Amino acid sequence: MNRINQKLAEDKKLLSIYFTAGYPNVDDTVSIIENLEKSGVDMIEIGLPFSDPLADGPTIQASSTQALKNGMTSELLFEQLKDIRKSVNIPLIIMGYFNPMFQYGIEAFCKKCEEVGIDGLIIPDLPVDVYHSDYKSIFEKYGLINVLLITPQTPEERIRYIDSVSNGFIYMVSSASVTGGNSGFGDEQTNYFKRIADMKLSTPQIVGFGISNNETFTQATQYGKGAIIGSAFIKYISNNGINSIDSFITSIR
Repeated sequence: MNRINQKLAEDKKLLSIYFTAGYPNVDDTVSIIENLEKSGVDMIEIGLPFSDPLADGPTIQASSTQALKNGMTSELLFEQLKDIRKSVNIPLIIMGYFNPMFQYGIEAFCKKCEEVGIDGLIIPDLPVDVYHSDYKSIFEKYGLINVLLITPQTPEERIRYIDSVSNGFIYMVSSASVTGGNSGFGDEQTNYFKRIADMKLSTPQIVGFGISNNETFTQATQYGKGAIIGSAFIKYISNNGINSIDSFITSIR
């Protein structure tokens, strides 16, 4: 069974952390992953930096820009991760935009993911229809889960279609904004979380965008299986370095 599915089967609310590979320094990737697992994180999303990150707010954009300046590439990331499964057991997901993966070669990229022990991909700009018709069989060949996204504006029919082709979790974007854009959830978001929960989808949902502390983590997981923190974590390591990650994770739980 894929590590993502194993984790989703646990009777707990899951905390997933996103960070940008190659940031703050190009060689920090493995240390951050190892420190996150030691701190009790359930899943990790490794951001593949891209020059035009449409869904990312200023914090993640700045980290991507710096990572690219540091020399981070897809090839370098795979090289850094080649021995990661000797020290890390939790699910690892690469989150990135379609262009770098397409340039690398989709099948070659998926094959490399399998070789280093990546469990899934999140590709915000790959439409579910295109994934289903052109790439689903490749992902499945290499044991990869493709995590699809929904937003408050996604029609119910499309949500149910996404549910039908998903085999891991659905990334539930909390609001129609970029990452790092909110400091709390109001009635609009809470009603959205409840509306999706009431649809009784077969695929668990994990909430992302706007989660930065214990309060927003608790709100996001009231109806969903877990929550994802990205911008707040990147701000933390920007200000505090990568050696006190456990303090940040403790503050969320």
